[in-house]
Amino acid sequence: MTQRLRILAWLPAALLAGILLGSCATNPVSGTPDLVFLTEAQEISLGRQNDPQIRKQYGVYNDPELQAYVQRVGERLAKQSHRPTLKYTFTVLDSEEVNAFALPGGYIYITRGILAYIQNEAELAAVLGHEIGHVTARHGVNQYTRTMAAQIGAGVLQAVVPQLGNQVGQKLLDVLGNALLSGYGREDELQADRLGAEYIARTGYDPDAVIGVVSILKNQEEFEKKRASAENREPRVYHGVFASHPSADDRLQQAVGEAQKFKTGATTKLARDDFNRQLDGVVYGDSPKEGVRRGSSFYHRDLNFAVDFPEGWKIANNPKSVAATAPGGAALLDMSAADIGKTNNPREFMTARLKTGDLTREGKLEGGKLPGHTAVAHINTPFGSRDTRVSVVFHGSKAFVLFGATKDAEQLDKYDTQFLGTAKSLRPLTAQEKKLAEGLRIKVKIAAAGDTFAGLAKKSPLNSYSESILRLINARFPSGEPKTGESIRIIE
Repeated sequence: MTQRLRILAWLPAALLAGILLGSCATNPVSGTPDLVFLTEAQEISLGRQNDPQIRKQYGVYNDPELQAYVQRVGERLAKQSHRPTLKYTFTVLDSEEVNAFALPGGYIYITRGILAYIQNEAELAAVLGHEIGHVTARHGVNQYTRTMAAQIGAGVLQAVVPQLGNQVGQKLLDVLGNALLSGYGREDELQADRLGAEYIARTGYDPDAVIGVVSILKNQEEFEKKRASAENREPRVYHGVFASHPSADDRLQQAVGEAQKFKTGATTKLARDDFNRQLDGVVYGDSPKEGVRRGSSFYHRDLNFAVDFPEGWKIANNPKSVAATAPGGAALLDMSAADIGKTNNPREFMTARLKTGDLTREGKLEGGKLPGHTAVAHINTPFGSRDTRVSVVFHGSKAFVLFGATKDAEQLDKYDTQFLGTAKSLRPLTAQEKKLAEGLRIKVKIAAAGDTFAGLAKKSPLNSYSESILRLINARFPSGEPKTGESIRIIE
């Protein structure tokens, strides 16, 4: 008798019967049996358990009117789906990532980052319909089952899943983490597009909106990959976009074409102007809650500080710190904040809280607007153990800690002036800087005669990619100009 069979043999007969009956469920879309080990009630429970983690990780975008609008559009689609009685929750996340995803049980998320590229309500419906399709076809549950069965064996999985309770929730996010960001694979993504097209057609939208939004997001993907490569970072792209362009994807064209038969007599307008009004004022790029990058400077509204990094360094705003990297990765400057606690001054914080050990080249941080202390300590860094410039600056109830290290241990002196300059630049926000700390926002304007994207880009606070970005968020990439009198989006 194998180990799997021995485990099953010890199960009570009633429990074993329940497992075997529950292991095959009818797929709501195909009507055929699925080998899954979660009931619908468990599926809903999993979504409910993990929803708070998603909200905490990304943050919920603070715009009740926009949230209510997306919920209304989503609910209309859900009523036309294969699981209309499921309670769906649609949430706009405060993230610049270009993404939308769904948890099992009807929890669907869309980022403000992807909303910037969607042109009208029909295209919003296409994205939400795609994610509803993942829920109705139980793609998340099926992938969870396949992954777990491959890891520990189907027999064992049948035996243990009903016993796991809340542990399944955490395991689900572990298993689905990559799928939420990168998609479920070609076949599942194509099926989700087909289902999304069907649902929007049944709701009264033109299913060709699927082709429209995927085309826009494909353009964004191609541009973003080139930009990310130049900036030495991972691209921010939507997982639902395929390798080929929609115009050349026969299977996608066929899937959307088949949805035409579900169109109803009543039609829902594209509502481009209405959709633009919903986007007017929405944050673009960095969230003010997490801090805003402007050129080589960083502004944080809630912590009331600004800091200047060396010119030409790449700034990354991470969850626990802000890091700047020198060209070629030759040096790294990392800044984080912690509560001052009971420490009386920056030096005491450095020695007692950071436990930096022996200090050299130390003294008060002179020339700054805030009290600080600086020294060189031999500590562990991402480059290995080496002499590192450490600075502590007090501001309000926070101690700002800056570590400056070099890839070549012998190069500290070369970059030390820049490390110290950044520490000295830390300051409370001025009145003008408080405006900068509010970040960039999408603004809607009526195109005037003679407006061009090149001309609008010159007035934009965006970076050197401003014209391409304006073209992308107005679906005029790589060419085309605004039409006089039309509603267009700019970034201010």
